[in-house]
Amino acid sequence: MDDIVKQAIAKWPNVPDCYGWLGLDARGNWYMRDDPAQAAGPFAGTGATPQSKGSRLLHEKLIDFIQRNYESDRQGRWFFQNGPQRVYVELEITPYVWRVQPDFSVLAHTGQAARVQRCVLDERGHLYLDTDLGFGLVHTLDMGYAADAVEQGLWVPQPADAARLPTQFGYVLSPKLLPK
Repeated sequence: MDDIVKQAIAKWPNVPDCYGWLGLDARGNWYMRDDPAQAAGPFAGTGATPQSKGSRLLHEKLIDFIQRNYESDRQGRWFFQNGPQRVYVELEITPYVWRVQPDFSVLAHTGQAARVQRCVLDERGHLYLDTDLGFGLVHTLDMGYAADAVEQGLWVPQPADAARLPTQFGYVLSPKLLPK
């Protein structure tokens, strides 16, 4: 977490949390969800529409700031600590999106390196990695490298039920839907 964020928390400790305004998609892109986007439906899942996703963030410095201050709480809700305010993130599928490198090393969408501990394959063919940083989806553009890692026996996919992954790996897709 940035020092300036820690200082803001100390200065203003009772700022209310924010829900529904930030989303992370299955490709590691961040979305700002204003009132009209939230009114159009959920960020992901049943009832989601292109309008409900919001506006994709493109400003590199803002994205870097979000990613440096991206964490989870004890309930498995992921958030961006924006100064003294905790902005909870709506997840399309997982809290991390993994970029697999040609040498089979793995980077999170946040740029952090991770060590693979387990590989999971759901009934839809989505490949996930459980790492020392946490759980996430392999980016669609990196499935070739992931397939090579599986073929070489570096990763052995374990079958999983997609609907049970949030509970199994301790994350919440929509913090907005949990009691506060």
